[in-house]
Amino acid sequence: MLLWVISFFNIADAKLLIIYEAHLIKVVSLYLLFLIFTAMVDMQREISKFLEEIHVVIPCAGSVDLSATIPTLQLRDLFVYIYPPYTIRQPNVTDFQTIHLDMDVLIASRQKIINRLKGMLGLGPKVYARNTVVARIDKRIAMEFQEEHHLQVPLPGKYRYGLYHQGELVSLAVFSGGRRMTDEPSDYRSFELLRFCHKGAYMVVGGVSKLIRQFAIDFQPGDIMTYADLDWCQQSSLEKIGFRPMAIKSPQTFYVENGSRNYTAKGEKGEYSVQNSGSLKLKLIL
Repeated sequence: MLLWVISFFNIADAKLLIIYEAHLIKVVSLYLLFLIFTAMVDMQREISKFLEEIHVVIPCAGSVDLSATIPTLQLRDLFVYIYPPYTIRQPNVTDFQTIHLDMDVLIASRQKIINRLKGMLGLGPKVYARNTVVARIDKRIAMEFQEEHHLQVPLPGKYRYGLYHQGELVSLAVFSGGRRMTDEPSDYRSFELLRFCHKGAYMVVGGVSKLIRQFAIDFQPGDIMTYADLDWCQQSSLEKIGFRPMAIKSPQTFYVENGSRNYTAKGEKGEYSVQNSGSLKLKLIL
């Protein structure tokens, strides 16, 4: 009789546990749906803010498609994909310079993106390099300038050059130290152009050429190599000044946590992962 009573209560407890687990699963599922819905609303809000600002500052703002899983924007000869989390890169659009924007970058750097688009469309202030002064700049100024105007993580480099227009820093180039090449003479040095950017929406015509020319006078490099971000271009504008494509670097995976992108490999950590379009390696032989 005692064993029967114990067995009865064990069965009752098991039934209660099953009911409790079922309710818990429902609550967790509803909470996850709420989080997903909230995230979608937040993303739509951010995209709307971006598009509103685009229409204000870029008078040529073209067609917008928000109906698809991946929203798109067309601005003259620029075609922009805006990628929500858990979506993958789409093919480049023929006859358009295709730009691939991830939501984490759009949220973190909306104004930088708008400025860059304005500059690419020729709608920002235009300065000619012949009217600027080139100068070496210190690490602090270079890092602050990149924080304000470059979309990627700032790098101090070893050598930093800037262009000044009427006392205002309008362009920056950051170079690595020289590397010896085993298949070249002992005095041959290869350098890397690590970062280059203009201020805001400025277009400094001939700016990168002037910076590289001064760097070459100072250090006599055998070559200068760099990488072009294929999320923003299919053919680098550096090819116009003598850089030649050498290779394509495979897409890189990043992990997003609380809206911040991890650029270093720390294992598969983060709320979700993002894979870029890779990069184009270029080299200028001097």
